[in-house]
Amino acid sequence: MKHAYVFPGQGAQFSGMGKDLYDNNSSAKELFEKANEILGFRITDIMFNGTADELKQTKVTQPAVFLHSVVLAKVLGVNPDAVAGHSLGEFSALTVAGALSFEDGLRLVSKRAQAMQKCCESQPGAMAAILGLDDAVVEKACEEIEGVVVAANYNCPGQLVISGAEAPVDEACARLKEAGARRALRLPVGGAFHSPLMEAARAELEQAISEVKFNTPSCPVYQNVDAQPQTDPEKIKANLIAQLTAPVRWTQIVKNMLADGVTEFTELGPGNVLQGLIKKVNPEASVESKAAM
Repeated sequence: MKHAYVFPGQGAQFSGMGKDLYDNNSSAKELFEKANEILGFRITDIMFNGTADELKQTKVTQPAVFLHSVVLAKVLGVNPDAVAGHSLGEFSALTVAGALSFEDGLRLVSKRAQAMQKCCESQPGAMAAILGLDDAVVEKACEEIEGVVVAANYNCPGQLVISGAEAPVDEACARLKEAGARRALRLPVGGAFHSPLMEAARAELEQAISEVKFNTPSCPVYQNVDAQPQTDPEKIKANLIAQLTAPVRWTQIVKNMLADGVTEFTELGPGNVLQGLIKKVNPEASVESKAAM
């Protein structure tokens, strides 16, 4: 039996996240206070008492989701056989597996959030969820459209998120509805994540990542870029740098984990989005969520 831990990305946040951990566990409280110090503002105040809008600021959202996941993992003392994270969640996975220290993981997530925010302001873009079509149909439509629009998140069979410049994304939505998509709807995000439009953020993050020491993780990390189990620090680094402009291959990650003998999945962090996606990849998969803290 192999037990994998998986970590959610941006969008899983909720007001009050992590408060029980902070109130009821002294080592959790210590980590949260260390995070406030590293970030230079009291993120805990926003996590525990902030409004949905305050939590939605990119500079808050990404560190908040990372913190909730990683602190929860440390309190539970997890010992995974494999880990993976969706987009931002890959940083949580790498930290829990020991490839990154808590401090370095948090600093990189904070830099990533700021670089992405800057990129969204200078290079506006859009994302849309396409439901009910084969991946190949969506990919082909994107290739045929003028301008930047690409497959960005392979979430589960029949659910693919596209990303790019606004007009091409809208055109792709219209074409894919004609092609029989059950839904093709714009997502409430400020930029074209996991597309070539994130190049400026990728370059900025590359600089930050190159200055950080990566260790050999305690277990394989299935990375977004290639969906393969990685343990080599240099390869992990290269994949992490490529991640911002490349698609999240979540469907492929889950399939590969199952093929490699993973029998149980536990989602750590806010929400239970990944649990649902794993079930759609394989209804027989054993999944649970440790989010209610």
